Amino acid sequence: MSARDPVHARRLTAQLLSGAPARDPLAVAERLLAIQAQDPRGARLAVRARSRGVSAADIDRALTEERSLLITWCNRGTLHLVRSEDYPLLQQLTTPPLRTSNTTRLAQEGLDAAATERGLGVIERALSADGPLTRNELAGRLESAGVAVAGQAIIQLLFRAAIDGLVVRGPMAGRHHAYVLVRDWLPRPRPIPRDQALAELARRYLAGHGPANERDLARWAGLPLRDAQAGLKAIASQLRSAPGGLVDLSSRRRASPLPGPRLLGAFEPLLLGWNSRDPVLGEHAAHVVTGGIFRGFALAGGRAVALWRLQGTTVALEPFTELTSEEHAALQRDGEALTAFLGVG
Repeated sequence: MSARDPVHARRLTAQLLSGAPARDPLAVAERLLAIQAQDPRGARLAVRARSRGVSAADIDRALTEERSLLITWCNRGTLHLVRSEDYPLLQQLTTPPLRTSNTTRLAQEGLDAAATERGLGVIERALSADGPLTRNELAGRLESAGVAVAGQAIIQLLFRAAIDGLVVRGPMAGRHHAYVLVRDWLPRPRPIPRDQALAELARRYLAGHGPANERDLARWAGLPLRDAQAGLKAIASQLRSAPGGLVDLSSRRRASPLPGPRLLGAFEPLLLGWNSRDPVLGEHAAHVVTGGIFRGFALAGGRAVALWRLQGTTVALEPFTELTSEEHAALQRDGEALTAFLGVG
């Protein structure tokens, strides 16, 4: 496939799925900039697939003790795992477009502007006095204060608190993710001029996703096309052309050989970084993506070849077509590594 599809091979290298693996969770988050995290296990498996010698506990440690990673709503209004030092960039650029739709959803859940402000005040005071707190703990505080939390109200209110820069998901509290005040958890960020921020966003996106174009960047970040164009234009001297009207960082090394068979988790970043998923999924797209749900799948030869699921302490494969004996054996070994990573069994 490398010879037939050099762009796909280069993207796999940019994604850390081929070539040298990352040394730790922070290095994976640095390369990808933002890792989809609405499925907590899927985010952890995205790190596993791109690193060596890392466990899920290492990720939890980075979230809880080191404060080097966090989870928050940013690109496209979706939860992402990001480095704490990259939070200001993503917060500044990707959250303003989310406010209008969030206001609409809050109103649909019975929270007008006054109720929303009252709810945000309750969240701030609770976290200031007793944080970190889980979603259920915050829901109890809000309910006691007479703020609606039924249905999606609590989620939309926490979403507003996050896109306003008030809270992030910081440490783990047992098996649950707790919320903290940004001002208590992170250093005070330095303001970034918008033109510089767009340039940095474009550069960092290409580092983990190149080759790509402005439409790919706009879709991934959830930004207007004009912002993506402005960011790429600002770093034009650092770019080189790629096939199909795409661009990449001129410092990029050539593509590594295609990765060996491995298991990728739900909401895998390899499916979310560009407008087209065809190079990965091809005719099997409907098996992997259904109703906005991205299922875990096996990658071999750079393409999806099977679905997988945990059955107790083992991984069960559902191949799209017959796997070779080498692919099957490699995926069985990776299944054992996956369950060890998760601490299953």
